[in-house]
Amino acid sequence: MTRILVVDDDPVQLRLTAEVADRAGFRALTATGGAEALRILKSDPAIGAVILDLVMPELDGMAVMEAMAREGISVPVIIQTASASLETVVTAMRQGAADYFVKPVPPERLIMSLRNALRLETLEAAVRAEQARRSGTFSLAHMITEAPAMARVATLSQKAAKSNIPVLIEGETGVGKELVARVIQGAGERSGKPFVIVNCGALPANLVDSTLFGHKKGAFTGAVCDQPGKFAEANGGTIFLDEVGDLPPETQVKLLRVLQEGEIEPVGASRPERVNVRIISATNRRLLNLTKAGEFREDLYYRLNVFPIYVPPLRERREDIAALVDHFIARFAAETGKRVTGIEEGALDLLRRYDWPGNIRQLENTVYRAVVLTEGAHLETADFPQVVAQLGGREAALMSLDAVPVPAAPVHVDHAPARRRQAEETAPAQDRFLDENGEVATLAAIERELIAFAIAHHDGRMARVARVLGIGRSTLYRKLHEYGLTDGIDSDAA
Repeated sequence: MTRILVVDDDPVQLRLTAEVADRAGFRALTATGGAEALRILKSDPAIGAVILDLVMPELDGMAVMEAMAREGISVPVIIQTASASLETVVTAMRQGAADYFVKPVPPERLIMSLRNALRLETLEAAVRAEQARRSGTFSLAHMITEAPAMARVATLSQKAAKSNIPVLIEGETGVGKELVARVIQGAGERSGKPFVIVNCGALPANLVDSTLFGHKKGAFTGAVCDQPGKFAEANGGTIFLDEVGDLPPETQVKLLRVLQEGEIEPVGASRPERVNVRIISATNRRLLNLTKAGEFREDLYYRLNVFPIYVPPLRERREDIAALVDHFIARFAAETGKRVTGIEEGALDLLRRYDWPGNIRQLENTVYRAVVLTEGAHLETADFPQVVAQLGGREAALMSLDAVPVPAAPVHVDHAPARRRQAEETAPAQDRFLDENGEVATLAAIERELIAFAIAHHDGRMARVARVLGIGRSTLYRKLHEYGLTDGIDSDAA
């Protein structure tokens, strides 16, 4: 849940604005003055935006924005004030304000401005991160993480950056090992220097040595000129050896020489060449187990494993999922030209409950597919059919239903669905996925049954049904027509 800081010396206006933000799904923090606002901003880097009153005693809104600029606090600011001249508006916008309102502000207009500002900030952050990645200055500030499980990774990365010792990063595929390596480079003395990536598992067996160490003209058939290798490209900077455990034994010997002597020997060369390269390696397997099995040199293992860092999988840091999803939505919406502005809470909860065996890379691809295929402005549960299916389809949605308290309300449907629900509650769980022939039911059949169940469970209140299913009401009514569930339904039911 994105945190918003509301700053106003008027307690009534402060409370009203905070309530508007809370109702829109944000978490509003409040400050009654500029000095208090700056203290909060300095202590809480996760604040996503500021709604700032311009006229306040002691430290006014303009002074707050100037202080934010001096402190390097890059947070979108929305100005609101009781009165304003054109000159004041121009000054505020030049100071970096994302938007400007004269009180009273219509709640829907304020929320729209907030969401636009947050989306723009997400895009700008992505651009800054990409620029830092390309320039070799990537840092912890560019990483998208809020999970406590990543705190140790951050601490170790900062310590590793202070020296040139070899680092071994272990973790599952897709957890972000390359980004950790970039953080280590960006925070150290090699910041801004070359950062060369080598996927050791993707190198052709007959070209491994040539790719890593280079070759001389005439060294083999087709070597028509001298060719520098990856270590030469990384000279003065960092080389990132991804999946280092896949290197063949003969190349492992040569890598050991680089670590011990700081020298490489290009294929066909008569003498070694000096290189000044920091080596950061990574693997998605336990390199120690490969060493014990005789598949990896023990002496090389201990040379590489001087400073080990383990990156936890996404299922152990689910707190990062919401921020990552926001980042991917903003990025892919911009790339594809789609007007997708966010994700519904039900769909986000679905993504949080999934274990993501492919980690961040899988989440990225899943959100990309959803953005491309969705027809709405917000991603819904229906936009993630593969996740629904892998969570168990109907049972996954029932978990969401069971978590919602059901107050008494008028009934708008007949009793047939209720009797069906009673029968389902006593049926074995595995039978709920079978058709009358004992075969696995189609996804459409399970979805139809789930929608009927939800309508009965929530006494025909369609707004609540749509909300717990994580879809929009228009999508719900379309599915009612598709599945022939419109009989006895009051379309105005709330």
